[in-house]
Amino acid sequence: METVLSGIRPTGNLHLGNYFGALRNFIDMQNEHNCFFFIADYHSLTTHPTPHDLHGNVRQILVEYLAAGLDPEKSTLYVQSDVPEVIELYLFLNMNAYVGELERCTSFKDKIRQQPENVNAGLLTYPTLMAADILIHRATKVPVGKDQEQHLEMARTFGNRFNRLYNCNYFPEPQAFNFGKELIKIPGLNGSGKMGKSEGEGNAIFLADEPEAIRKKVMKAVTDAGPTVPNQAKPEAIQNIFQLMRVVSAPETLSYFEEQYNSCHIRYGDMKKQLAQDMIAFTEPIRERIKAISADEAYVSRAARIGREKARESASKTIREVREIIGFKSF
Repeated sequence: METVLSGIRPTGNLHLGNYFGALRNFIDMQNEHNCFFFIADYHSLTTHPTPHDLHGNVRQILVEYLAAGLDPEKSTLYVQSDVPEVIELYLFLNMNAYVGELERCTSFKDKIRQQPENVNAGLLTYPTLMAADILIHRATKVPVGKDQEQHLEMARTFGNRFNRLYNCNYFPEPQAFNFGKELIKIPGLNGSGKMGKSEGEGNAIFLADEPEAIRKKVMKAVTDAGPTVPNQAKPEAIQNIFQLMRVVSAPETLSYFEEQYNSCHIRYGDMKKQLAQDMIAFTEPIRERIKAISADEAYVSRAARIGREKARESASKTIREVREIIGFKSF
């Protein structure tokens, strides 16, 4: 059985893009693999060193993961800072990471351009912290996007370097996880790009959004004056609206508005009203579970405790064996 690991920063609520992206696959994977899902609160400090409500953000993400379908009994869902062994492995890996290779990391170069007033050591050693997250459970598969491929390569580098320096074959080489099918790309409401909070608050439909918030966002979605000739190609913003309808609406609803567009009779106001209603209906079960789980403090605490215990059991075994390999022994 493969050991799979993935994490998310506690800096924003889950939205439809997250759900139709990796999250649905994670829900399926927990039945077939040894899965570790963690909330990366340490990672968030590299860009948000003084968070307003770190605990509240972490709790909300934990609740939304549970509501979306991750099962703490089937997988290991935990908070990164609940596993101090990660930081010990991070220290060991930093001892064998070179400044030059860390400075050449693409994400470090990007971040120092984005936040020149906050170029901290955590940004520089971000790849070793990510490697520690992966290697602490000796994960063999890691779902990553294009922007994280270099970090996964560095995790392999640090694991192999440890094996070489200490003349062992302890850490496996983690590989990118292939879901085996094309992930659904969920566009934003601003007319271009993907759905995400970084593109603006009104660009994303969050799983916890109330119906009125969804209606307001959808009705403000970018459109144009409409087609002027039959079967006219759709510009990107209009393709986005149809793609959103494709994933939340009934096939016959989509077909109706496709026909209206192709015959130059499309009324975007009507289409957006229908899209908003379909989004509300689609998110309602998850939204209600979010409310129910959030109100159940005992369940949230129990889920966090189960995740912490399982993650620490795995991590403490790794740290114990790593310390023995390096040569740390008690007197």
